[in-house]
Amino acid sequence: MSEIRVAIVGVGNCASSLVQGVHYYADAKPDEPSGLMHWQLGGYVPGDIRVVAAFDVDRRKVGTDLSEAIFAEPNCTAVFHADVPQSGVVVRMGRILDGVSEHMREHPPHRSFVIAEEAEPDRAAIVQALRESGAELLLNYLPVGSEQATRFYAECALDAGLGFINNIPVFIASDPEWVRRFEERGLPLIGDDIKAQLGATITHRALAELFHRRGVRLERTYQLNTGGNTDFLNMLNRARLQSKKQSKTEAVQSVAGRRLDADDIHVGPSDYVPWQNDNKVCFIRLEGKLFGDVPMHLELRLSVEDSPNSAGVAVDAIRCAKLALERGQGGVLVGPSAFFCKHPPEQFTDEQAFQLTEGFIRD
Repeated sequence: MSEIRVAIVGVGNCASSLVQGVHYYADAKPDEPSGLMHWQLGGYVPGDIRVVAAFDVDRRKVGTDLSEAIFAEPNCTAVFHADVPQSGVVVRMGRILDGVSEHMREHPPHRSFVIAEEAEPDRAAIVQALRESGAELLLNYLPVGSEQATRFYAECALDAGLGFINNIPVFIASDPEWVRRFEERGLPLIGDDIKAQLGATITHRALAELFHRRGVRLERTYQLNTGGNTDFLNMLNRARLQSKKQSKTEAVQSVAGRRLDADDIHVGPSDYVPWQNDNKVCFIRLEGKLFGDVPMHLELRLSVEDSPNSAGVAVDAIRCAKLALERGQGGVLVGPSAFFCKHPPEQFTDEQAFQLTEGFIRD
C-alpha cells in the first residue's frame, strides 16, 4: 500500500499526539498494538501516515522541524514516544485571522501563543505549499472559535485538491453548501468536531442512550469539563464557545430519546485549571425517573489525557478519507463523520454509526 500524505494546520497538542502515535505504532505487530479501534483499516496501518506539511503561527514552532515543533511550548500533552526522528518538514507560517483570541496574549508565554514575526502568507502561497508537498488530506487543528480561519483553510484544501478533515466545531461538513463544493471536486470531507476515543461526549452519549433503552425518563443532565491546555485557555473567551456548546449538546440530545429543554441540559467546557495541563477532568450527572416515576440519578467522574484521546480517532478518520480518495468518492463521508465527530451532517446512535463506518471500510 502507498503512504497517506497529510498536511496539518495547527501544531498543538493534538498534532503532537498524532505524530507521536504514527511513530509509536510504526514497528508494532498486528497481535501487539492496543489503544487502536482498527490496527489495519482498508489495508493501511497507522505507520503509513506521513505528515508532509504543517502550518502554525507560534514563533517557537514556525521554521523548526516538525519533530521539534510538536514538543515546543505551549504544548503540554503526554510524551509517549519521545524518539520522533527528524522529518524534514519545516513548520510554515500560517494565516492568523481569528485563530488567536486576544485574551491569549495576556497570559504567560509558556501557557499561550507567541506570534511569529514572519509575514502571513496569502491563500495562493498556502495552496502552492500544499501542492508542492504532495499532500492528499488537510487536517484542521485550529483553536475552537476559529471560524474565519477554518473557512480559509477549507478553501485552500479545495483549491489544492485535498480532502479535508475538520476536527473542530466550525460547521463545514454539516453545512450543505460546503458539502456540495467538496462533492463537485470529488474530494472527501469528514467533520465536524472530532470525538475522543473514550472521552466526555462519547461517554455521556452512551449513558443517555442507556437511559432511553432501559425506559428511564431522562429529565436533567450536565457535563462539566476542566483542563489546563491551550484549548481550555482559549475557551475562557466565551464568545468562542457557541459552536462548541452546540456541537457537544446536540451530540447528547440526538441519542436521548426525547429532546430536553435548554434549561435542563448543560454540556460544555467549564473552566481552565493551569496545573491540569493536557489532563481533562469531566463530571457527568444524569437525573431521571424509573418505574413508577421513582427518581434516580447517576454521577460519573472521568479523567483522560485530552490529546492522545483525540489522536486515537484521527488515525482512523485519516485512513477512511484515504479510502474515499482511492474510490473517487467526494463530499461528506456520512458514516465516518457520524462515528468520528460530534456534529456530523446526520446524527446516528453510536452503534448505527459504527456499523455504517464498518460498511464504508468494506465498501
